[in-house]
Amino acid sequence: MDELLSRNYRILNTHTSSDPLPVFLSRQASSVRAFVNIALLKIDADLLSHLPSLQLIVCTSVGTNHVDLAECKRRGIAVTNAGEAFSEDVADFAVGLLISVLRRIPAADRYVRSANWAKSGDFQLGIKLSGKRVGILGLGSIGSLIAKRLEPFGCIISYNSTSQKQRIPYLYYPDVLSLAANNDVVVLSCALNDQTHHIVNREVMEALGKNGVIINVGRGGLIDEKEMVKVFGQYCAACFS
Repeated sequence: MDELLSRNYRILNTHTSSDPLPVFLSRQASSVRAFVNIALLKIDADLLSHLPSLQLIVCTSVGTNHVDLAECKRRGIAVTNAGEAFSEDVADFAVGLLISVLRRIPAADRYVRSANWAKSGDFQLGIKLSGKRVGILGLGSIGSLIAKRLEPFGCIISYNSTSQKQRIPYLYYPDVLSLAANNDVVVLSCALNDQTHHIVNREVMEALGKNGVIINVGRGGLIDEKEMVKVFGQYCAACFS
């Protein structure tokens, strides 16, 4: 990336400087027009105060929850993200996680490597994905691709999103609680913001049930992790972030 950008722009690498970030930015304040955020650095009002000439923030991630968007809007700073660049990969990963959990692939691998199979017998079979009811929280680019990948498995797909989508064949649930109560699996693929922070709480986990599975390919903040630790194995069989 540095090589491509350096053809037309002067590149300032914060990671090559021994100065604290605020000091480094202050020294370059008048010349910095764009900020490429690769490391999910928190960009808040304090950091922006060191960059009075900033016009653009480029996030190499899809999520922008680490950027104070309201402050950027107030300062007239444009913010971009990676868009759909990683959507296919994340959708593949989500389905891979789900199969891995249901079929207990990591546990089976550890069992074989430990050689316990010789004296303890066969490893207990996992659960098939075929026919599972899968609820997708956030039917955007990634969520839609996950749904398409699950269709050939014969999964019964439903979703919850900011609004019901037209010409979508999947059943829509108006809230996360009803989505969890009517599915075996809940996949989280929505953005993290003030409305979705801890959207999966204890009540949602209880609604999903003892054998329920949560697959999280979004930000960790979507799940109330303290409650997840308390109920793990009691109300949901597996959670992945």
